[in-house]
Amino acid sequence: MKNINLLNISIHNITQHELLQRLTQYGGIVITSNVDHLIKLQKDPEFLEAYHGATYRTCDSKIVQYASQFLGTPIIEKISGSDLFPAFYQYNKSNTDIKIFLLGAGEGVARKAQEKINQKVNREIVIDVYSPSFGFEQNELECQQIIERINQSGATVLAIGVGSPKQEKWIMKYKHQMPHIKIFLGIGATIDFEAGHKPRSPKWMSEVGLEWLYRLLSEPKRLWKRYLVEDIYFFWLILQQKLRRYQSPSFQVRSSLEPSKN
Repeated sequence: MKNINLLNISIHNITQHELLQRLTQYGGIVITSNVDHLIKLQKDPEFLEAYHGATYRTCDSKIVQYASQFLGTPIIEKISGSDLFPAFYQYNKSNTDIKIFLLGAGEGVARKAQEKINQKVNREIVIDVYSPSFGFEQNELECQQIIERINQSGATVLAIGVGSPKQEKWIMKYKHQMPHIKIFLGIGATIDFEAGHKPRSPKWMSEVGLEWLYRLLSEPKRLWKRYLVEDIYFFWLILQQKLRRYQSPSFQVRSSLEPSKN
Protein backbone atom coordinates (compact mmCIF):
# COMPACT_ATOMS: atom_id res chain seq x y z
CA MET A 1 0.00 0.00 0.00
CA LYS A 2 1.58 3.25 -1.17
CA ASN A 3 1.76 6.40 0.92
CA ILE A 4 1.54 10.00 -0.26
CA ASN A 5 3.48 12.48 1.87
CA LEU A 6 1.59 15.68 2.62
CA LEU A 7 3.24 18.08 5.06
CA ASN A 8 4.04 16.10 8.21
CA ILE A 9 1.88 13.05 7.56
CA SER A 10 1.48 10.29 4.99
CA ILE A 11 -1.87 9.43 3.43
CA HIS A 12 -2.56 5.92 2.20
CA ASN A 13 -3.17 5.88 -1.55
CA ILE A 14 -5.97 3.34 -1.60
CA THR A 15 -9.40 2.97 -3.17
CA GLN A 16 -12.52 2.76 -1.05
CA HIS A 17 -13.21 -0.79 -2.22
CA GLU A 18 -9.70 -1.89 -1.25
CA LEU A 19 -10.13 -0.25 2.14
CA LEU A 20 -13.45 -2.00 2.75
CA GLN A 21 -11.87 -5.35 1.90
CA ARG A 22 -8.91 -4.76 4.21
CA LEU A 23 -11.04 -3.50 7.09
CA THR A 24 -13.43 -6.41 6.92
CA GLN A 25 -10.62 -8.95 6.77
CA TYR A 26 -8.04 -7.45 9.13
CA GLY A 27 -9.74 -4.65 11.09
CA GLY A 28 -7.95 -1.42 11.95
CA ILE A 29 -8.30 2.26 12.76
CA VAL A 30 -9.39 4.74 10.08
CA ILE A 31 -8.74 8.48 10.15
CA THR A 32 -9.98 10.60 7.24
CA SER A 33 -7.68 13.53 6.47
CA ASN A 34 -8.98 16.96 5.50
CA VAL A 35 -7.53 20.47 5.34
CA ASP A 36 -8.54 21.29 8.92
CA HIS A 37 -6.72 18.18 10.17
CA LEU A 38 -3.56 19.05 8.27
CA ILE A 39 -3.52 22.53 9.82
CA LYS A 40 -4.07 21.20 13.35
CA LEU A 41 -1.32 18.64 12.83
CA GLN A 42 1.22 21.46 12.51
CA LYS A 43 0.81 22.42 16.16
CA ASP A 44 -0.80 19.54 18.06
CA PRO A 45 1.64 16.72 18.89
CA GLU A 46 -1.04 14.63 20.60
CA PHE A 47 -3.19 14.76 17.47
CA LEU A 48 -0.16 13.88 15.35
CA GLU A 49 0.57 10.90 17.57
CA ALA A 50 -3.02 9.73 17.17
CA TYR A 51 -2.66 10.12 13.41
CA HIS A 52 0.46 8.02 13.26
CA GLY A 53 -1.22 5.34 15.35
CA ALA A 54 -3.95 4.87 12.74
CA THR A 55 -3.91 1.87 10.44
CA TYR A 56 -5.37 3.86 7.55
CA ARG A 57 -5.23 7.56 6.80
CA THR A 58 -7.45 8.41 3.85
CA CYS A 59 -8.08 11.59 1.87
CA ASP A 60 -11.32 13.19 3.06
CA SER A 61 -11.12 16.31 0.89
CA LYS A 62 -11.10 17.18 -2.78
CA ILE A 63 -8.85 20.11 -1.84
CA VAL A 64 -6.32 17.70 -0.33
CA GLN A 65 -6.56 15.57 -3.47
CA TYR A 66 -5.92 18.65 -5.64
CA ALA A 67 -2.91 19.47 -3.44
CA SER A 68 -1.48 16.00 -3.99
CA GLN A 69 -1.81 16.48 -7.75
CA PHE A 70 -0.07 19.86 -7.50
CA LEU A 71 2.80 18.16 -5.68
CA GLY A 72 3.10 15.55 -8.42
CA THR A 73 2.00 12.62 -6.23
CA PRO A 74 -1.74 12.27 -6.95
CA ILE A 75 -4.08 10.57 -4.50
CA ILE A 76 -6.24 8.18 -6.52
CA GLU A 77 -9.52 8.55 -4.61
CA LYS A 78 -11.20 10.79 -2.06
CA ILE A 79 -12.57 8.67 0.80
CA SER A 80 -14.52 10.81 3.25
CA GLY A 81 -16.02 9.49 6.48
CA SER A 82 -19.51 10.38 5.28
CA ASP A 83 -18.98 8.25 2.14
CA LEU A 84 -17.02 5.45 3.78
CA PHE A 85 -19.42 4.73 6.62
CA PRO A 86 -22.55 4.00 4.51
CA ALA A 87 -20.38 2.04 2.07
CA PHE A 88 -19.03 0.07 5.04
CA TYR A 89 -22.39 -0.97 6.46
CA GLN A 90 -23.75 -1.79 3.01
CA TYR A 91 -20.65 -3.85 2.23
CA ASN A 92 -21.15 -5.78 5.48
CA LYS A 93 -24.94 -5.92 5.56
CA SER A 94 -24.89 -9.74 5.48
CA ASN A 95 -21.78 -10.13 7.63
CA THR A 96 -23.07 -11.01 11.09
CA ASP A 97 -19.60 -10.53 12.58
CA ILE A 98 -20.00 -6.79 11.99
CA LYS A 99 -21.88 -5.15 14.86
CA ILE A 100 -21.67 -1.37 15.11
CA PHE A 101 -21.75 0.95 18.12
CA LEU A 102 -22.43 4.61 17.29
CA LEU A 103 -20.85 7.17 19.63
CA GLY A 104 -21.66 10.83 19.05
CA ALA A 105 -24.26 13.38 17.90
CA GLY A 106 -26.92 15.07 20.01
CA GLU A 107 -29.50 13.43 22.23
CA GLY A 108 -31.78 11.21 20.14
CA VAL A 109 -29.88 11.80 16.89
CA ALA A 110 -27.70 8.68 17.10
CA ARG A 111 -30.78 6.60 17.94
CA LYS A 112 -32.51 7.92 14.83
CA ALA A 113 -29.42 7.10 12.77
CA GLN A 114 -29.48 3.58 14.21
CA GLU A 115 -33.08 3.07 13.16
CA LYS A 116 -32.50 4.33 9.62
CA ILE A 117 -29.32 2.33 9.06
CA ASN A 118 -30.88 -0.89 10.33
CA GLN A 119 -33.86 -0.37 8.04
CA LYS A 120 -31.55 0.07 5.06
CA VAL A 121 -29.66 -3.19 5.64
CA ASN A 122 -32.67 -5.08 7.01
CA ARG A 123 -30.92 -6.28 10.17
CA GLU A 124 -29.67 -4.95 13.51
CA ILE A 125 -26.20 -4.05 12.30
CA VAL A 126 -26.10 -1.03 14.66
CA ILE A 127 -26.66 -2.63 18.03
CA ASP A 128 -26.32 0.33 20.40
CA VAL A 129 -25.66 4.08 20.50
CA TYR A 130 -24.58 6.74 22.97
CA SER A 131 -24.74 10.52 22.75
CA PRO A 132 -22.06 11.85 25.12
CA SER A 133 -22.30 15.05 27.11
CA PHE A 134 -20.44 18.18 26.06
CA GLY A 135 -16.84 17.89 27.26
CA PHE A 136 -17.23 14.18 28.01
CA GLU A 137 -13.61 13.50 27.01
CA GLN A 138 -12.50 15.37 30.16
CA ASN A 139 -14.83 13.35 32.39
CA GLU A 140 -13.08 10.08 33.16
CA LEU A 141 -16.16 8.64 34.87
CA GLU A 142 -18.30 9.15 31.77
CA CYS A 143 -15.54 7.79 29.54
CA GLN A 144 -15.36 4.62 31.61
CA GLN A 145 -19.15 4.30 31.52
CA ILE A 146 -19.06 4.61 27.73
CA ILE A 147 -16.33 1.96 27.49
CA GLU A 148 -18.30 -0.41 29.72
CA ARG A 149 -21.42 0.09 27.60
CA ILE A 150 -19.46 -0.57 24.39
CA ASN A 151 -17.89 -3.72 25.84
CA GLN A 152 -21.21 -5.06 27.08
CA SER A 153 -22.98 -4.34 23.78
CA GLY A 154 -21.15 -7.03 21.82
CA ALA A 155 -20.08 -4.51 19.20
CA THR A 156 -17.09 -5.25 16.97
CA VAL A 157 -17.04 -1.80 15.31
CA LEU A 158 -16.93 1.62 16.95
CA ALA A 159 -18.02 4.52 14.74
CA ILE A 160 -17.32 7.73 16.63
CA GLY A 161 -18.45 11.14 15.49
CA VAL A 162 -17.61 13.78 18.10
CA GLY A 163 -15.42 16.07 15.99
CA SER A 164 -11.70 16.27 15.41
CA PRO A 165 -9.24 16.02 16.99
CA LYS A 166 -11.37 14.83 19.90
CA GLN A 167 -12.53 11.59 18.29
CA GLU A 168 -9.06 10.53 17.10
CA LYS A 169 -7.47 11.25 20.48
CA TRP A 170 -10.25 9.39 22.29
CA ILE A 171 -9.78 6.30 20.14
CA MET A 172 -6.05 6.22 20.77
CA LYS A 173 -6.40 6.79 24.49
CA TYR A 174 -9.00 4.10 25.12
CA LYS A 175 -8.74 1.54 22.30
CA HIS A 176 -6.90 -0.97 24.49
CA GLN A 177 -9.82 -1.01 26.93
CA MET A 178 -12.19 -2.26 24.20
CA PRO A 179 -10.81 -5.70 23.25
CA HIS A 180 -13.83 -6.74 21.18
CA ILE A 181 -13.67 -3.72 18.88
CA LYS A 182 -11.78 -4.70 15.75
CA ILE A 183 -12.58 -1.63 13.64
CA PHE A 184 -12.48 2.02 14.73
CA LEU A 185 -13.96 4.62 12.40
CA GLY A 186 -13.67 8.37 12.99
CA ILE A 187 -16.68 9.71 11.09
CA GLY A 188 -17.26 13.32 12.22
CA ALA A 189 -20.72 14.65 11.33
CA THR A 190 -21.76 11.42 9.58
CA ILE A 191 -24.12 10.36 12.37
CA ASP A 192 -26.06 13.60 11.87
CA PHE A 193 -26.19 12.92 8.12
CA GLU A 194 -27.39 9.35 8.62
CA ALA A 195 -30.13 10.51 10.98
CA GLY A 196 -31.27 13.21 8.55
CA HIS A 197 -30.51 15.78 11.24
CA LYS A 198 -28.16 17.72 8.96
CA PRO A 199 -28.11 17.73 5.15
CA ARG A 200 -25.03 16.76 3.17
CA SER A 201 -23.82 18.98 0.36
CA PRO A 202 -25.02 18.14 -3.18
CA LYS A 203 -22.84 15.49 -4.77
CA TRP A 204 -21.59 17.84 -7.48
CA MET A 205 -20.25 20.27 -4.86
CA SER A 206 -18.36 17.47 -3.14
CA GLU A 207 -16.92 16.23 -6.43
CA VAL A 208 -15.47 19.62 -7.40
CA GLY A 209 -14.19 20.54 -3.94
CA LEU A 210 -16.93 22.90 -2.76
CA GLU A 211 -18.35 20.86 0.11
CA TRP A 212 -16.61 23.26 2.51
CA LEU A 213 -18.62 26.15 1.02
CA TYR A 214 -21.90 24.32 1.53
CA ARG A 215 -21.01 23.59 5.15
CA LEU A 216 -19.92 27.19 5.69
CA LEU A 217 -23.23 28.51 4.37
CA SER A 218 -25.12 25.98 6.51
CA GLU A 219 -23.27 26.83 9.76
CA PRO A 220 -21.55 30.21 9.24
CA LYS A 221 -21.20 31.17 12.92
CA ARG A 222 -19.47 27.90 13.80
CA LEU A 223 -17.35 27.41 10.70
CA TRP A 224 -16.38 30.83 9.30
CA LYS A 225 -13.14 31.06 11.23
CA ARG A 226 -12.05 27.53 10.32
CA TYR A 227 -12.62 27.88 6.59
CA LEU A 228 -11.88 31.57 6.01
CA VAL A 229 -9.01 32.14 8.44
CA GLU A 230 -7.33 29.03 9.82
CA ASP A 231 -7.44 26.74 6.78
CA ILE A 232 -6.10 29.34 4.32
CA TYR A 233 -2.63 28.65 5.73
CA PHE A 234 -2.82 25.18 4.14
CA PHE A 235 -2.17 26.58 0.65
CA TRP A 236 0.97 28.39 1.80
CA LEU A 237 2.28 25.20 3.43
CA ILE A 238 1.63 23.17 0.28
CA LEU A 239 3.47 25.78 -1.79
CA GLN A 240 6.38 25.50 0.65
CA GLN A 241 6.40 21.73 0.19
CA LYS A 242 6.34 22.15 -3.61
CA LEU A 243 9.38 24.44 -3.35
CA ARG A 244 11.01 21.98 -0.91
CA ARG A 245 11.04 24.59 1.82
CA TYR A 246 8.49 23.04 4.14
CA GLN A 247 9.84 22.20 7.59
CA SER A 248 8.00 19.82 9.88
CA PRO A 249 7.31 21.04 13.44
CA SER A 250 10.10 20.15 15.85
CA PHE A 251 7.95 17.63 17.74
CA GLN A 252 7.94 15.50 14.55
CA VAL A 253 11.32 14.06 15.53
CA ARG A 254 9.89 11.98 18.38
CA SER A 255 10.54 8.35 17.46
CA SER A 256 7.19 7.26 18.87
CA LEU A 257 5.49 9.33 16.20
CA GLU A 258 6.93 7.52 13.20
CA PRO A 259 4.21 6.81 10.60
CA SER A 260 2.49 3.45 10.63
CA LYS A 261 3.82 1.01 8.03
CA ASN A 262 0.53 -0.87 7.76
